[in-house]
Amino acid sequence: MPTEKPRYCITVDDEMLKEIDDFRFGNRYNSRSQATLELIRLGLQALKEQKTMQENSEEGE
Repeated sequence: MPTEKPRYCITVDDEMLKEIDDFRFGNRYNSRSQATLELIRLGLQALKEQKTMQENSEEGE
């Protein structure tokens, strides 16, 4: 299935690969790529939420 989306490659150690695979199988993703994309999305979302909380707490000071 060819795609027009940008691609890039990452290298992970065995421990991280196991964590990605555990997440993949635990959440029934079809591929490592799908699982990795979801983990990235969740991480970025968490960072945005953390930044918003930090900005809100600074405003309250």
